[in-house]
Amino acid sequence: MRVRDIMTTDPIRVTADTLLKEAARLMVRHHVSGLPVVTEEGDLVGIVTEGDFLRQEASRDRPYGASLLDALFGDGGSVRAPSAETVGEVMARELVTITPDATIGEAARVMAQRSVKRLPVVTDADVLVGIISRADVVNAFTKPDDVIEDEVREDIVRRLLFLDPGDVDVDVEDGVVTLRGELEHRTEVQLLEELTRRIAGVVRVVSELRFRVDDRKIDRHYPLS
Repeated sequence: MRVRDIMTTDPIRVTADTLLKEAARLMVRHHVSGLPVVTEEGDLVGIVTEGDFLRQEASRDRPYGASLLDALFGDGGSVRAPSAETVGEVMARELVTITPDATIGEAARVMAQRSVKRLPVVTDADVLVGIISRADVVNAFTKPDDVIEDEVREDIVRRLLFLDPGDVDVDVEDGVVTLRGELEHRTEVQLLEELTRRIAGVVRVVSELRFRVDDRKIDRHYPLS
């Protein structure tokens, strides 16, 4: 399973010119703790988090560049810290990102190693296409086996591919799905395997499926006019 299969594909986003108050309202309204910052073209340039707001508020009444003792016992002549107004003034610019084709395991390792709660998902050109959070990763690995099995049988085999559920044996153990049986066409086998991999909670697909006709090798001859 890949990042693209479980990421939020239309995350709430802001620009560097967005007012901090507006960014804060968006976080509260949408129950998120961080917002990607993008250009008008959609290129990712930063991220603003709850921590940025906390640091901004903590430094509001502190003399700029002064230690705590200086602030308490100094002569009062220090310059006050400037108050930031826009996202661009406080956002983090050194970003940890991931691509849509990365595996869920890779995303989990990056989050753990870099101690981040969310990862912006970007293309090779740094265009934001989604965001993945720790909760997304956890949820992907906690879906019960019987629920996964039902999704394979009902949602994919019967509803999407219009196959007879009796032709496919589905076994799920700890998120590993084993598929057995014989289908008419090779493309049906490939579609079933790929769609099963995309189910949230599937760790791996073991395919023992067979096919009777390799429809990918059928020659197609078109008459010349």
